[in-house]
Amino acid sequence: MTVRRVYLVAGELSGDLLGAGLMRALKARHPSVEFRGIGGPRMLEQGIDSRFPLETLSVMGLVEVIKHLPRLVRVRRELKRDALAWRPDIMLGIDAPDFNLGLERQLREAGVTTAHYVSPSVWAWRQGRVKGIARAVDAMLTFLPFEAAFYVQHRVPVAFVGHPLADDLPLDNDRQSARRVLGLDEARPVLAILPGSRANEIRFLGETFLDTAQRLCEKRRDLQIVIPAATPQRRAELETLLASRQALADRVTILDGLAREAMVASDLVLLASGTAALEAMLCHRSMLVAYRMAPATHWLARRLVKTPWISLPNLIAREALVPELIQDAATPEAIAGRLSAMLDDPEGRQALETRFVGMHAGLQRDASRRAVDAIEALVDGRPLPDSVSPENAVAVTRDATR
Repeated sequence: MTVRRVYLVAGELSGDLLGAGLMRALKARHPSVEFRGIGGPRMLEQGIDSRFPLETLSVMGLVEVIKHLPRLVRVRRELKRDALAWRPDIMLGIDAPDFNLGLERQLREAGVTTAHYVSPSVWAWRQGRVKGIARAVDAMLTFLPFEAAFYVQHRVPVAFVGHPLADDLPLDNDRQSARRVLGLDEARPVLAILPGSRANEIRFLGETFLDTAQRLCEKRRDLQIVIPAATPQRRAELETLLASRQALADRVTILDGLAREAMVASDLVLLASGTAALEAMLCHRSMLVAYRMAPATHWLARRLVKTPWISLPNLIAREALVPELIQDAATPEAIAGRLSAMLDDPEGRQALETRFVGMHAGLQRDASRRAVDAIEALVDGRPLPDSVSPENAVAVTRDATR
């Protein structure tokens, strides 16, 4: 069966990037396919008829969501009416689960086939949400193998499609070339520091990470440090913190973006938890994950989060490959001590880099193409390709982490 009409709803720029890749893959196989819903600049380039601007759904934080709730309810109601009038073959929500899962449930109840692309972190906290997900979608398309195993456990149809970021990054990279591009000395060790892209992360981690860097530089006269700044505002905040640490001035290079290049150039990465840890793994670099948050947030997280680790490399491997120092454990003394030991262990770093290459290969599955395979199967009423059964759930996780 030809896929004629696909309703896509992305909620932020990362979803727009994923949606554009999916649209390209669909058009390659179904040249006359039409797209409608919500998309950003990249999805607009691929031809989506966006009914609202992408920023419509870009609301972060509990207070902000409550403030904008009436508007979001109206947008969801209008999208439901629009989709039912347009009669798509399938509706696919791209991330933005708080908004999209409700829309998916309403459309599915009205007879539209639905799927969700990018699993929410239901495996980590508020696991009861999986019951609502089962009512909302005909299938979940996951990036990571342990996510697929979770849905199998809860009897939700799932396809493990691999991670688009793993497709984007090469299995081979050149540390020395990256150093030349960034103007770094090729013979001296490099530490990349990624304190995060949000203001709160700089607030809670910025001083800790720079104090750590100062301790390391006092003992290691040859150490070079690169810090990618995610935005001009983050750069200004980092420069303010550096101004009171003159001893670091000649040892630290702040970059405008270029996080990926900084990680490839490095011997070791210090970072906040999040997607950056996955990207460091896909750049095949040893890392230490440290994270601090507001005390009340940490208290709540300890009671809600159901996983023994917070970093994606450890979650994917199902073991503690990467050191994690959280909250009170994330002191400059402790972080510097662990990093120093890792810098003194080149064999250990090489072994971990080799392990990361294998994990990268397990996630490099041409995610957009596999997602299209799943969409076609759902539209045709066929079994999902790349579906995960109870019998092979453990094998999928094992094979993707070797």
